[in-house]
Amino acid sequence: MQICIFETEHYKNFLPLVSFRPVYDLRCGIYSFRQKIENSFPKFQINYLLRNELANLYREENPRKNINQIPADDTWFINGSVIPNENLIKKIKSKNVEDLLLFKGENIAALFLKKESIIRYANIFSNFIFSYKDFQNIKNESIDIDIVSYPWDVVNLTSRELSTDYHFYKKQNKPSAQKYKGVYLLNKKNIFIGKNVTIKPGVVIDAEKGPIVIGRNVTIMSNSVIEGPAYIGDNSTIKIGAKLYHGNSIGEWCKIGGEVESSVIHSFSNKQHEGFLGHAYLGSWVNIGADTNNSDLKNNYTTVRIEINGKLIDSGLQFVGLTMGDHSKTGINMMFDTGTVVGVACNLYGSGLPPKYIPSFHRGGEKALKLYDLEKTIETMKIVMLRRNIKMTQTYEEVTRYIYNAMMIDRKNSGLQ
Repeated sequence: MQICIFETEHYKNFLPLVSFRPVYDLRCGIYSFRQKIENSFPKFQINYLLRNELANLYREENPRKNINQIPADDTWFINGSVIPNENLIKKIKSKNVEDLLLFKGENIAALFLKKESIIRYANIFSNFIFSYKDFQNIKNESIDIDIVSYPWDVVNLTSRELSTDYHFYKKQNKPSAQKYKGVYLLNKKNIFIGKNVTIKPGVVIDAEKGPIVIGRNVTIMSNSVIEGPAYIGDNSTIKIGAKLYHGNSIGEWCKIGGEVESSVIHSFSNKQHEGFLGHAYLGSWVNIGADTNNSDLKNNYTTVRIEINGKLIDSGLQFVGLTMGDHSKTGINMMFDTGTVVGVACNLYGSGLPPKYIPSFHRGGEKALKLYDLEKTIETMKIVMLRRNIKMTQTYEEVTRYIYNAMMIDRKNSGLQ
């Protein structure tokens, strides 16, 4: 049996976080959605479907994966926005004899198609983006499962998923046997520390409210506090006196300091200094300047509304912080209002509150935002990546240019140019 992980037409709800990656590569807990599906079906051959504009970059980054290849045999297609549970696992591992659509609301959770049906739906597969309405004639069943629709859904589920992923992570990895002097481990049985980890005296790792995973080659400097549930990815550094409250998932090669709560941070991003980051989602290659703060709670305690895909959406949540796309940066002493969305490759600075929605490739702050030169932006991106010994490939640059051109079309359609 084969599995295809796919994106749906709702991928735009996750922009700018999915500008450089498919939806299923968003992190939620220790693992991305893709990894959760792979972990749930280890014996299945898995194919990966995604937007055409990202396909070459994804092939370059994942040379051993089958990308945008429609199988010629009976196949289960799984929505990459799904968090797999026992209901889905049981259904997919059962022997299916006819086409079947599993749905929740108006979202596809999974779809089983026999090989004859795959041929019949070939025209739908041509752009590799699925829609619920395309398969309504197939026998369908409702399924109880979590399907994320917006970035704040991912943040909101992260604490739970950190605890769930912890058990799988422990089975797949070997802990360090090293002893740490002057370090306080609370509820030690729920703390996993990987190999070659440095933990300085005065650190408190508190797993009384949830498990904690410290990956390989991590450095935790003196007087830091990490509260579970939490994940610190391989090769990351936690700076002196950092205060990491519950619900943080920090990717690989990050540098984190100050106060962080219930936030997801992708790889190669830095928040090294004092300042508060809460209920936020940061992409890769983000740099947060000293004393930058985001609000994650309105003064009147009402639910937070966020601009997504050109629409103002009520999240239904009291706590929603900053969403920031890859390669964006802030200067010192920046402030962000509740539910602010910042696009890709922005450079923000100055006093006061900038707008709650900042398009990609813009620079400035409260008083003025202007479109920045694409060539200068790419040059800066290359410099930043080389600092981590990563050379920007031609394919990565092409995707950056595609994102810029798509943004320019949106500006024109909005009457901004």
